[in-house]
Amino acid sequence: MGFQGRDVLTVEDFSKEDLLRIVEVAQSYTQHFDPHLLNGKILASLFFEPSTRTRLSFETAMKRLGGNVIGFSDWKDTSIQKGEDLKDTIKVIDGYADAIVMRHPEAGSAHAAADVARIPVINGGDGSNQHPTQTFVDLFTIFQSFGKLDGFSIGFLGDLKYGRTVHSLVKALKHFDVDMYFISPQEIGLPDDILKSVTSHKIKAQTNDLHEVAKNLDFLYVTRIQKERFLFQDEYTKLSASYQLGMNFLAQAKPTVKIMHPLPRVGELKHELDASENALYFKQAHNGIPTRMALLGLLFGYA
Repeated sequence: MGFQGRDVLTVEDFSKEDLLRIVEVAQSYTQHFDPHLLNGKILASLFFEPSTRTRLSFETAMKRLGGNVIGFSDWKDTSIQKGEDLKDTIKVIDGYADAIVMRHPEAGSAHAAADVARIPVINGGDGSNQHPTQTFVDLFTIFQSFGKLDGFSIGFLGDLKYGRTVHSLVKALKHFDVDMYFISPQEIGLPDDILKSVTSHKIKAQTNDLHEVAKNLDFLYVTRIQKERFLFQDEYTKLSASYQLGMNFLAQAKPTVKIMHPLPRVGELKHELDASENALYFKQAHNGIPTRMALLGLLFGYA
């Protein structure tokens, strides 16, 4: 399936070849791109939930390619506050722009938007469901660091239950020859449906003890405990205090281990790690620009 005009709702819709193509174009855009490629194109940026990296990197990507951006970063500034439903909002925006990127707190909202939009809809995160474009960024970051997308081991640490970035990346990595380690308190472990979708030989361990598997990892993908997904504050407080990564981890891990995090962090990664060569998370955030430039170029049929 080609890229032009397609929706970006879930990583399951993208083949191994699709994922490699995005990485290939993103790599090329770090060297050269046409700053007039998307002249006259408009991206609608609809963020019903707070965002820093996804929203701003999409806007930067669009503008660097010569396009324009309209939209909002607070649903209270829209007619949703007056009672308008999501589908009516999308039907209106559909006539204003050439593509939509949307973040929404409800799982399935991106699919609902795509059902009524004629233009491409890009899922910028729908509740605790998925975040496909972050996965494209993550794959590009791994490729830049490792030189390929096969033959490495990766640990997922933290909130694996509600972490949509984890859900999407795990599903994408099913296409590649990787070993996966899932590290979390049982209460926020990886959902059974996602776990069952991974070929069993790729799952090397499920544990709540990072030190048990530290020496096996080429990458450690850390996520915050997502306060906004919890109904009870005391449950969040207990789990958020369950781990904090610092230089002591590096003393136990491979010297070459790389630490990733989709950000924001809220205490689970100590700042002392930032200056180490092992820290990839700010590079990961910056990679959002060439990766999303690549995606936009592909969706508009110019890459």
